[in-house]
Amino acid sequence: QVQLVESGGGLVQAGGSLRLSCAASGRTFSMYDMGWFRQALGKEREFVAAISWSGGSTHYADSVKGRFTISRDNAKNTLYLQMNSLKPEDTAVYYCGTALSLRVGTEFGSWGQGTQVTVSS
Repeated sequence: QVQLVESGGGLVQAGGSLRLSCAASGRTFSMYDMGWFRQALGKEREFVAAISWSGGSTHYADSVKGRFTISRDNAKNTLYLQMNSLKPEDTAVYYCGTALSLRVGTEFGSWGQGTQVTVSS
């Protein structure tokens, strides 16, 4: 099973950018479809994006499409989420995880501890 550690969160003004990273341990990272989801305080978990094991296929929630980009570097066992044009409603704890499918809204099999993203207006 892959172990995941997210980083890169922080406080940013609306319109700004952040790049999240997710470091995976183990040699099986490249075998997994991966993704990001988020959870804002008092709200349900929300799918953000998913990427195929090869990186050749990506899928996004409508709320982030055109602003966020998911990518991966299998040689570095790392997943990324580039977030541009951030909005206050993007404020949440962001988690990376192993995606059970590449459907928008997919469930995740395992995930890390999360990284806080706060967008001020």
